[in-house]
Amino acid sequence: MQLRYAFRLDPGPGQRVALARAFGCARVVYNDAVAARERARREGAAFPSAGALSKTLITEAKQSPGRQWLSEVSAVILQQALRDVERAYTNFFASLKARRGARVGAPRFRSKRDARQAIRFTANARWKITEAGRLLLPKIGEVKVRWSRSLPSVPSSVTVIRDAAGRFFASFVVESDPDADLARMPDADGLPSVGIDLGLTHFAVLSDGTKIDSPRFLRRAEKKLKKAQRELSRKQKRSKNREKARLKVARAHAHVADARREFHHQLSTRLICENQAVAVEDLAEKALARTRLGKSVHDAGWAQFLAMLEYKAQRYARVFAKAGRFEPTSQVCSVCGVKDGPKPLHVRTWACTHCGMAHDRDHNAAKNVKQAAGLAVTACRARLRPGLVPAQREEAGSHGIHTGARAAQRHSTR
Repeated sequence: MQLRYAFRLDPGPGQRVALARAFGCARVVYNDAVAARERARREGAAFPSAGALSKTLITEAKQSPGRQWLSEVSAVILQQALRDVERAYTNFFASLKARRGARVGAPRFRSKRDARQAIRFTANARWKITEAGRLLLPKIGEVKVRWSRSLPSVPSSVTVIRDAAGRFFASFVVESDPDADLARMPDADGLPSVGIDLGLTHFAVLSDGTKIDSPRFLRRAEKKLKKAQRELSRKQKRSKNREKARLKVARAHAHVADARREFHHQLSTRLICENQAVAVEDLAEKALARTRLGKSVHDAGWAQFLAMLEYKAQRYARVFAKAGRFEPTSQVCSVCGVKDGPKPLHVRTWACTHCGMAHDRDHNAAKNVKQAAGLAVTACRARLRPGLVPAQREEAGSHGIHTGARAAQRHSTR
């Protein structure tokens, strides 16, 4: 199974300049390729092939007066920029033909003011990890790495990322060892199965009655974020003080995102370690985020948490299953199975009109999630979809479009 291991980098002043130059060259080649494809589309001509773009935008461009500086960076990152354009167009055209799944927008031009900049080095770039533990990158030098753990195998590629807060990261693609992964986790035999109901009052309620409080990282940091944003709005545009204030805001948001990601990692690892099967509800997160509870939904980060549960279950040979999105988990009695009708969100406890059993709303929903996903839990693991390459930090992605106002309204009554 392929994984991504991300580590913080500490480049020196000269290396920061070299990395900025590499980010800029890769961005220019990417934009030139998008412009060439768009020009061919307007003229009704065939799209230029990857080989033709490589010859025109890299090989010949290096000889021209306006693009001579492309020779100052590794040619591999320029080739990878062209591959990124090809992949972006492939995903765009595939999404137009697909009846289901997320819609992907057409590739756009990249800007030097984008919050995230990235370059990728493959094996033929001759990068390596030195004996001293530094990352040697061509035409950049040996960059100091903050190693927090060892790599399970030799990486096949590394992506250098600069985020909005000005931090640098190295994301390695490695192949995990299945035997070593299974040895790290207890044997699944004898472990229970659990259903999980995600919410806002409590982040998660388990079918065994355990309630996990919601940390609400964004809500707790709102006062600090408002102050930093207010200071930013008062600074003169394109001034050095405004850039300092912008970095302060970006670092505050990065602190919130890092804390939320760490909470999700710890909780998902604990659930996978203590259970042989995990059942969750298939939520329409994007539709729920467009309701009046949108800020709280974004603060909870359900999609990121469920993605972690899914790939960790696949990695450690656990069963991951989803209950149907239209299952009335908060309307059905988990004891007798009678549907008691929708209930507004302020109703946290209720009694079944048929058997008289008193229920906690979230605990009852967690039990129903486990029961609704029972067939998938007991089925063989071959029924599960093969997961995407999981990443500790996102490197690329497209956001789907869910026209789910009815789904949001339906969830608010559950």
